[in-house]
Amino acid sequence: MRTEPATFEPGTVLYDPATAKVGEYRGRSGPRAMLRPLGGGREWEAEPAGLRRATDRERIGAGLRAANERTLATPPAPGDPGRPPAPVPDCDACARLADRREVARAAFDHSAVTDANVLLRQHQRKEHEG
Repeated sequence: MRTEPATFEPGTVLYDPATAKVGEYRGRSGPRAMLRPLGGGREWEAEPAGLRRATDRERIGAGLRAANERTLATPPAPGDPGRPPAPVPDCDACARLADRREVARAAFDHSAVTDANVLLRQHQRKEHEG
């Protein structure tokens, strides 16, 4: 007796054991199911009979991997306050402020790290932009 594979609604998050990946169900392409990575990307074909709904752990893990990949793939914008400023090469003032930041970071003094970043940005705006 042959049973038909489960049918899924588009957007359902599924686990594909053949590839050990989690993806969003997009629909069918002939006899195969089409899945897309949660963070976007190239779709892949999967055998519908082997698919199952992803567990909470699998779904959350795939979402976190996608978020990390987006973060790592996004270059920092110039002057982005979320990223620490890089010292300008051959500038003694930049080097001193970067050293000050590293000493604070080593001491786990997050407030002093922030202060050094602010001072370094101010110095760079004043001396290196223009």
